[in-house]
Amino acid sequence: MKGDGVLAFPPPPRYRHGMSARTSPVIAFGAAALGIAIYSVMDTLMKRLSIDSGAYSAVLWRSWVGVAITGALFLAKRGRWPAREVLALHIARGATGGASVLLFFWGLARVPMAQSIALTFLSPLIALFLAAFMLGETVRRAAILGSLIAGAGVLVIAGGEVQAQASTQVVLGSLAILVASILYAVSLVLLRRQAQVAGPAEVALFTMLVIAVLMTPAAPILSGWPAAQQWPSIVIAALLGSLSALLLAWAYARAEAQVLAPVEYTAFVWAAGLGYAVFGEHVSLFTLAGAVLIIAGCVVAVRRPVAPGSQSEAGL
Repeated sequence: MKGDGVLAFPPPPRYRHGMSARTSPVIAFGAAALGIAIYSVMDTLMKRLSIDSGAYSAVLWRSWVGVAITGALFLAKRGRWPAREVLALHIARGATGGASVLLFFWGLARVPMAQSIALTFLSPLIALFLAAFMLGETVRRAAILGSLIAGAGVLVIAGGEVQAQASTQVVLGSLAILVASILYAVSLVLLRRQAQVAGPAEVALFTMLVIAVLMTPAAPILSGWPAAQQWPSIVIAALLGSLSALLLAWAYARAEAQVLAPVEYTAFVWAAGLGYAVFGEHVSLFTLAGAVLIIAGCVVAVRRPVAPGSQSEAGL
């Protein structure tokens, strides 16, 4: 943040991990979309683990397995211990991301997947403006308009859930996810800065390491050793989460946060399909109507300004 001392990290050096002029925003957007799809499959596994053994245990053990996976990759690439200012970024994002993930999976165990993902759509909307506030990026009018359209879609979905007279557990779960979405918005913006000064393997490793280290002290009270039949799901979830983190870190190093933030909306389609296939969760007409608005908002938000005499290009 410029001038007020909040998150006042020094300007990122010109590392080779920074934004590449040779990488098309379309490719970066596609990589981020693939990362979200993979993460949605992981969400399905984590919802089952959270229902069976609690969100704290699910996140804790997935994080430590993720540390082993990304740590091996980091060492294979001969990674070095980060500088102090970079380590500060890793800790900041790990702390905010860890709190967000824990709250999200606690809520996900109580709320249908499609509704859960719809509530998290607040994150990219908030991230658009945090990117301007913390990173000095310019928020284009198209991004603002797209965010408003997508936000209307979220309100339509929320209205449908109100009419459905949700239970107390669903309401509490929804509130947890709303708080998680705010923390995740901060995490998204930190990821943008993080990805400019560190490679994807380092970003993924230190984010998971911070989460695991912060959660471990309370493990004797809040967690237990996973059952044998749960370990395959934990390992697969960690593999998927690591792959998703690498893709997102790579994408955020090559495109602005406001270009990539709308890709979060694609998770809704995956959540609706996986929620129905795995948990028998049905999607209401309100949710479908909201999804149409959200997709329309995505298209509007990622469109690039048209230069005189040039063809139009969408950031999809």
